[in-house]
Amino acid sequence: MALWDRIKDSAQTMQTQLVAKKNELKSGAFRDASMAMCALVAAADGHVDPSERQRVAQLIATNEVLQNFDAEDLRRRFDAYLDKLTADFDFGKVGLMQEIGKVKKKPVEARAVIQIGIVIGGADGDFDKTEQAVVREVCYALDIPPAEFDL
Repeated sequence: MALWDRIKDSAQTMQTQLVAKKNELKSGAFRDASMAMCALVAAADGHVDPSERQRVAQLIATNEVLQNFDAEDLRRRFDAYLDKLTADFDFGKVGLMQEIGKVKKKPVEARAVIQIGIVIGGADGDFDKTEQAVVREVCYALDIPPAEFDL
């Protein structure tokens, strides 16, 4: 199977798993951690392309799980997190990792945040090494083995 097909299948599987847990994913901590994860993946290579913003906007608009939240609120949070990363990537990343860490004690939410990172990373068909590294780092921060997600 070609790498592109594996990425696409993996993202589809993650999305299916997220939808199955939709009713458990309504907390503010999950909302914030999800948008922090999206910002980290979008900025993983050190800059944010308009296409990356568009992918997140599309995810916010179409993802069943994220429809638990107000789309405009999600966009504002995502933009605020991106602003932190563009102002000072290393310092911003520390803050975003702390935000993500708030779901650590809720395994369903923690795994869902990782799955959202994989969905966003694979949305363009190229879940590249820098995006994978960010998602892997989040796995470690949440005490979830990256191998669980083939990372």
